Amino acid sequence: MSGTLLLGVVIGAQGIQGEVKVKTFTGEPEAVGDYGPLQDATAARTFQLKVLRLSKGDVVIARIKGVEDRNAAEALKGTELYVLRSALPQADEGEFYFADLVGLTAMMSGRVLGSVSAVHNYGAGDMLEVKTDSGRSAMVPFTDDAVPVVDLAAGTVTVEPAFWLGAPETEEDRKDRAEQLAAERAAEQAGG
Repeated sequence: MSGTLLLGVVIGAQGIQGEVKVKTFTGEPEAVGDYGPLQDATAARTFQLKVLRLSKGDVVIARIKGVEDRNAAEALKGTELYVLRSALPQADEGEFYFADLVGLTAMMSGRVLGSVSAVHNYGAGDMLEVKTDSGRSAMVPFTDDAVPVVDLAAGTVTVEPAFWLGAPETEEDRKDRAEQLAAERAAEQAGG
């Protein structure tokens, strides 16, 4: 767990008076400015952000102290906004910061499936992207049924394949399927 968490990214300018559009990664988009000064990825610059209004979805219109015109606002496009972890409240039981999930080992049926490479939300709920050892990716709904156990101390999440589609096939699954097909072919040849 790093000392900072990504809360948003400047996606463009809004108007001519230096306002910016910020795509937020907070539970409540308007809360992106509530945690004190934000910083860029290198911690070289800090930003005092004041949210003016909600735009669409998870995008807010905000003002950054010292940014007075459109050119200055456009120059910030792509800037990621981080907050010190110590400025955030402790996550409640059963709640997690997405940054804490990335990198966890995903377990399925007692075997290593891969690791969580990202957490996405396309509007229908949070999804864990699990990258398998074979390089394939699978999207797993981040629900209690599909991911019944998150153990940050052990560095693992347990996924239940019955609750999500597109479960990536493990090497062991491929071997089991190949053995089953070979047995079926042998039975067909012996009988026919």
